[in-house]
Amino acid sequence: MADDLTPTPLRLATADGLSLEAEVVVPARPVAAAVLAHPHPQHGGSMRSLVTSELFRTLPGRGLAVLRFNFRGVEGSDGEHGGGVDEQHDVVAAVDALAGRAEGLPLVAAGWSFGADTSLAVLDDRLAGWFAIAPTLRILPADAYVASLDPRPKVLVVPERDQFNPPERCEPAVAGWTATEVRVVPGADHYLVGRTGTVADWLVGWVGGLGS
Repeated sequence: MADDLTPTPLRLATADGLSLEAEVVVPARPVAAAVLAHPHPQHGGSMRSLVTSELFRTLPGRGLAVLRFNFRGVEGSDGEHGGGVDEQHDVVAAVDALAGRAEGLPLVAAGWSFGADTSLAVLDDRLAGWFAIAPTLRILPADAYVASLDPRPKVLVVPERDQFNPPERCEPAVAGWTATEVRVVPGADHYLVGRTGTVADWLVGWVGGLGS
C-alpha cells in the first residue's frame, strides 16, 4: 500500500512564547528529514511560496519527512516580523517538532532566500547540516551566519542569475566557510521557476549521504 502523504496541520511553540502555523508529512519509512523555511515575510513570503511548496509536495514521495511553517506574523502564526533575528526561534521550534517525528534520521535545515539566511544563523545539535537555497546573505550581519564555522556540511544552492546573490558575489563571500559547497543552478534566477526539480534532486542525493 502506498504511503499516506496527506499533510498534517500542527502548531509550533517557540521559546519566546509564540504559536506558529505548520504542516508536516512523514512517509512510512523515511530516510531523512528536512525543515523548510520560507522566503521574506515582508515581501509576500509564506510556507506556500513556490519553492517551499514544491519541495513540501515532492520530497515525501522520495523518502523525506518534511515540515513547513509560517514565520511569526505570517498568516496563521502569532507575533510580528523580527528582522531575521527573532525568526531563529521559529526555526528551532520547527526542528523541535520534526526531530520527534524523525528520531535517528539525518535532519537538515532547508530554507529558501530569507529562510536560508535565517537557518544559517541557527546552531542546533540535532541538525546534520544545512541546505541553503538562494541565500541572500543580506538579512543579517556576516558574523550572524554561525553555521559558517560549524564543521557540519552545508550546501548553498545559488541560481546562476540570482538577482540578490549571484555566484560571483556568493562564492567569494563564503570562501572561508567550513565544510561548504556551492552549487550553481544553470539558467535560474532567484525564484527557480522550472528548476525546483533540480533542487529536489540535489537535496535528496545530498541528505541521503549524510546517513551513511
